[in-house]
Amino acid sequence: MLSQTFKERLHQIVGKENVDDSKAGRLVYSYDATPQFQSMPDIIASPRNTKEVSDIVKLCSEFKVPIVPRGSGTNLCAGTCPTEGGLVLLFKHMNQILEIDEENLTITVQPGIITLDMIHAVEEKGLFYPPDPSSMKISTIGGNINENSGGLRGLKYGVTRDYVLALEIVLPNGDIIRTGGKLAKDVAGYDLTRLFVGSEGTLGIITEATLKLIPMPETKKTMLALFQDLEAAARSVSKIIANKIIPTTLEFLDQPTLIAVEEFAKIGLPTNVKAVLLIEQDGSPGVVNRDMDKMAAICLEENAEAVQVANSEEEADALRTARRVALSALARLKPTTILEDATVPRSEIAKMVRAINEIAEKYHVNISTFGHAGDGNLHPTCLTDVRNKEEIERVEQAFAEIFEKAIELGGTITGEHGVGVMKAPYLEWKLGKEGIAAMKAIKTSFDPLNIMNPGKVFAKDSRKRVVVTR
Repeated sequence: MLSQTFKERLHQIVGKENVDDSKAGRLVYSYDATPQFQSMPDIIASPRNTKEVSDIVKLCSEFKVPIVPRGSGTNLCAGTCPTEGGLVLLFKHMNQILEIDEENLTITVQPGIITLDMIHAVEEKGLFYPPDPSSMKISTIGGNINENSGGLRGLKYGVTRDYVLALEIVLPNGDIIRTGGKLAKDVAGYDLTRLFVGSEGTLGIITEATLKLIPMPETKKTMLALFQDLEAAARSVSKIIANKIIPTTLEFLDQPTLIAVEEFAKIGLPTNVKAVLLIEQDGSPGVVNRDMDKMAAICLEENAEAVQVANSEEEADALRTARRVALSALARLKPTTILEDATVPRSEIAKMVRAINEIAEKYHVNISTFGHAGDGNLHPTCLTDVRNKEEIERVEQAFAEIFEKAIELGGTITGEHGVGVMKAPYLEWKLGKEGIAAMKAIKTSFDPLNIMNPGKVFAKDSRKRVVVTR
């Protein structure tokens, strides 16, 4: 329980209207998009500027109150679930574009701006911000940076980290620092900018970000390749990359996902095939046409049943939208949907797809698979019911084996969702004890009181997902 003194001082910092400790308000922020995790915060605060964030952090440091910075709560690793209570920090007032610099090709924003709103503002200037997480209609830039979000265009353009040039950060003692700048080159000291990207709110609070922009591509084309063999689709992915073609988007959807998406979106997706590849290329017209022809030929060589090119931008956009709503479509089918993101080298995609299917069969669980096949990032998704304890136990065993297989193939336990609480038990499998010790040393040096999003990244004893109530 927070003291009355703490609450009164918090009111003085942000105004009483920007503080909520009602049961209903706390319940709203007791969970994120991750199934099976819920924990009540003690209080919610909505600062209006960096100075208020700093003052809040100093107050929490004095009273040793945990702080959980939160965007829209779309993350899938329980990264913003307040598992140790404390204060949830919202950025609904800090949601502005501060500058679009067309000379330096940058945009400077506050953390609460919605990703797609920022993308639209940039595109009005004829510029392009490539990172496009599936949640971009509701996710915030601050959340994207904390989780180092990926997206459909990650294969060609990279992830959020590749576009963060500078940050304003409030450290756990309340100090305000700035890292990076509008620079093509900067090797002055440690690269703190990259350290904070993907740190999941465990090292500090991002209050401003300067992001890199690039010119808008001249043109783009989209196609679907249809397969009756899952492994043939996976082999096509590897062969496209081996032929030195890097498409903008190279996505994989298996038949159960296709059926769910078509029932949800009703755009005419084929549901009588075992898998499809959604392939997109952008650039100059000549390069786009050449690459699309080559990729179509490769898919047909690998026994694709057909290759269908979108006839209009509207049709292409419908296909991209269909892929983005895959999780929503699947989530309608069962009470609980657990989405993972095991990642392997692109050359191992076929082996990983086969392993996921074998593991699902071994544990008698229903796993659909889709994802960013071009960069090796697959999303095995289990449709289950948390109330069925015996089945959930089998689901946990299946995912643990999937993570083991990904690491065995030279991969990792997460490509874009982050570690949070959900992946923390498996992080040592990837990094080893020495790697965990090095990360803990960094965490302790920045946050000796362990008030910044505590309980995340570093595992407790249990390897099971748990519901925490307070």
